[in-house]
Amino acid sequence: MNPSEDRQKMERLRVLGNLLLDARLATLDSAAAARRASLDRLADLDRPGAATDLSELAAAEVGLRYQHWADLRRAEINLALARQTATWIEARDEAARAFGRAQALEKLAKRQK
Repeated sequence: MNPSEDRQKMERLRVLGNLLLDARLATLDSAAAARRASLDRLADLDRPGAATDLSELAAAEVGLRYQHWADLRRAEINLALARQTATWIEARDEAARAFGRAQALEKLAKRQK
């Protein structure tokens, strides 16, 4: 191979490395957004609305029913959050590897010039 072909190959590899990095970053962003949404839903469960026009007994019953419902919902969200966190960690690691590869290809391409 001649040096011109080597430079062309290196440029194609550099472009592919950057495309892979972009794809990995998009996956990471998507995983982070899903995880953030679950965290927001959990936080929303801690803010029940107050019913002011109920008797004390009725308000207590409503509060207990809400807490029971919220506890069940928290359990569901926490399961989803655990899966989303695992996906996010994996996506973060993949993005870090893609970044490292892209940087290495960038340095190699500069060295060839």
